[in-house]
Amino acid sequence: MMDDYVKDALQEWKEELQGQKKDIDEEYEKVKTELQLYSYKFGITKQVLQSTINEEMIKNIKATYQEPFEEKYNELKAQLKKLEDKRNVYNMFVEKIEQTNPAK
Repeated sequence: MMDDYVKDALQEWKEELQGQKKDIDEEYEKVKTELQLYSYKFGITKQVLQSTINEEMIKNIKATYQEPFEEKYNELKAQLKKLEDKRNVYNMFVEKIEQTNPAK
């Protein structure tokens, strides 16, 4: 049987972890939205490039839009993956605490 002190301490820790996970979830949603935006920007730019004949304009569009959009998209994708990993870790913490202290 677990002492009340231990139960309370575990519950407190669980709440702290849930608060941190909530912050990660909020950041995850922001990054996910921004990733979606850059996905659209990159897709639109790609379509415009396919419809453009002028080589100089194509070069300009690639340098000004396509390459930066693609770079930002890839950065956001990597950031989203890291946040997803963090979310999973915090979920594991909470689950383990709940298994140890099922009464709360």
